[in-house]
Amino acid sequence: MPPQVSEAPREPAGSSVVRRTLNRVADPSTYRPRPGEIPTDPGVYRFRDGHGRVIYVGKAKSLRQRLSSYFQDVSGLHPRTQTMVRTGASVEWTVVATEVEALQLEYSWIKEFEPRFNVKYRDDKSYPYLAVTLGEEFPRAQVMRGAKRPGTRYFGPYAHAWAIRETLDQLLRVFPVRTCSKGVFHRAELSGRPCLLGYIDKCAAPCVGRVDAAEHRRIAEELCDFLGGTTGRFVKRLEQQMREAAAELDFETAARLRDDLGALEKALERSAVVLADATDADVFGMAGDELEVAVQVFHVRGGRVRGQRGWVSERESADDAELVQQLLMQVYGAESAEGVPREVLVPTPPADADAVTALLSEVRGSRVSVRVPQRGDKRALAETVTRNAQQSLARHKVARAGDLTARGQALADLQEALGLAEAPLRIECFDVSHVQGTNVVASMVVFEDGLPRKSEYRRFVVRGDATDGGGAVDDLAAMHEVLTRRFRRHVAGPDAGPVAGPDAAAAGGEVPAGIDPDSGKPRRFAYAPQLVVVDGGLPQVTAAAAALEAVGVPDVALVGLAKRLEEVWLPGEQFPVILPRSSEALFLLQRVRDEAHRFAITFHRQRRSKAMTASALDAIPGLGPARKAALLKAFGSVKAMRAASAQELGSVPGIGPALAQTILDRLAAGVAQGTAAVNVMTGEIVD
Repeated sequence: MPPQVSEAPREPAGSSVVRRTLNRVADPSTYRPRPGEIPTDPGVYRFRDGHGRVIYVGKAKSLRQRLSSYFQDVSGLHPRTQTMVRTGASVEWTVVATEVEALQLEYSWIKEFEPRFNVKYRDDKSYPYLAVTLGEEFPRAQVMRGAKRPGTRYFGPYAHAWAIRETLDQLLRVFPVRTCSKGVFHRAELSGRPCLLGYIDKCAAPCVGRVDAAEHRRIAEELCDFLGGTTGRFVKRLEQQMREAAAELDFETAARLRDDLGALEKALERSAVVLADATDADVFGMAGDELEVAVQVFHVRGGRVRGQRGWVSERESADDAELVQQLLMQVYGAESAEGVPREVLVPTPPADADAVTALLSEVRGSRVSVRVPQRGDKRALAETVTRNAQQSLARHKVARAGDLTARGQALADLQEALGLAEAPLRIECFDVSHVQGTNVVASMVVFEDGLPRKSEYRRFVVRGDATDGGGAVDDLAAMHEVLTRRFRRHVAGPDAGPVAGPDAAAAGGEVPAGIDPDSGKPRRFAYAPQLVVVDGGLPQVTAAAAALEAVGVPDVALVGLAKRLEEVWLPGEQFPVILPRSSEALFLLQRVRDEAHRFAITFHRQRRSKAMTASALDAIPGLGPARKAALLKAFGSVKAMRAASAQELGSVPGIGPALAQTILDRLAAGVAQGTAAVNVMTGEIVD
């Protein structure tokens, strides 16, 4: 078994897979498996909808007992579970050998398929971390948010970014690790001069060779040790060095060490001592109602609170033990061994406490204790964390009430204004971007339930003839091509019929057309939206409608949003639909359109930047791919090459004096030509 849960195989060796599939209907009894088909062994099960998407993943000690509970009396289930079984169209299960394997496989599938009915603990805000990039040659300390990256150690989370910067500023006196960006570091290497922090001894300045890579890494690792809770040895070391310097009458060094010691003590004061026995533990608190649950966790290292984090989630089950188990798997499933503490204090024991303890111990590499604190300081701290969870839930409800109401109202208003049969829960918007017909690209953004679904965003490079006879860009042809390419993928899947998967023979069923039979994931562009939005007026809508008709997608609603007066155009209509300026529906359409425009512009700028760099160097004779790569590595951009001298260009390997002068002349001529062209466009006369 692999050491980390995230690396678990999708289906463990020796497991068996069984599927029970029928067409999607509202009554779950129509796809209910016969009790004799379901084994009594431990395993993991998946519910799929009519399109084949995984909507729920669960595990059970006895598959027969657990799956039968979903089909006995649907009215007795939790409301969320009722919706799940009525949305489902099939159920399948995988038998494994042990409960630990089942727990591991369940987490792996939840992470892979992101089922909509599984509990997802999302941060109630974006917490900043103090990160040290140990994966780089010269590690860097910086403030980071978002997803964690491999090769980087994280400390926190902190309540505010300024708290990280103040703490780091104190620690740089003792641990002068690099904090600059790659660009600043590279410029310092080229110039041979360090930045300000290097001059005031708050950086070891590896950029100019004051320390080598090994020494700088040692400094970064000591900083990580201090932040990780090993503080005593650094304080004792500074005290010893200060006494030795004073004994040798080196009072200047002793004074500097005294100030360094004060900086460490000031940094330590920022984290309160909560457990006197220097315990390493994560303390969880939970508060919820029938619909939602809020979770808070205090990260205690060396007896001090090193960070705090919170989540708010929809409640899937009334059983808190099940929620605690899923929470621990999501928090620690993707962590490295150093992220799992020796103690995990929870408000309720997880449902399979032994299996969870065994799995966390395996991830950490040593024994982990998962328990409920009963008395003393740990119980008092757990009560404090629970109070934080209660306050977090109250704040969330106040903020979410308005948000949910606005999104629901926007979708309802759109349905009514456009005459749709159902609310447009999935909206796709397309936009074309170019500059005078060059680097023509397009974007597709997706909003689900009124919120952006960035994992579904797509970018297109327009490949067809996107210009008219006069050389101007034909936006309509570009829009027609992009929509044709997008919906051809959708039409090809369902029309091809069910695809037999590798387990179809054993399962006695077929893999739905929208699902890749090898990976089990949804195919790209496999599902149609309820509403397509294009950026533009009636001409763009007409072109889009022609593309949908040509591909054979008649059941998707289509509108265009014109920028000038924010008019909503429908295919074949002579006049637009005018939505009130205060309408939530108009606000949602504007958000979707603006996001598509932003995404298209970003992609266009990336391609234009690469094309400009490549074209400027491609026109220079004697400059092949290897030499161009060497120049870009040394200078970073064409602009920097123009500012360089012939001697600096000639110092690059493969660039001689004659070629260096040719490069300067050609780049200067290119700037002059570009200026002339711009001035002619603005009406100015250039000699």
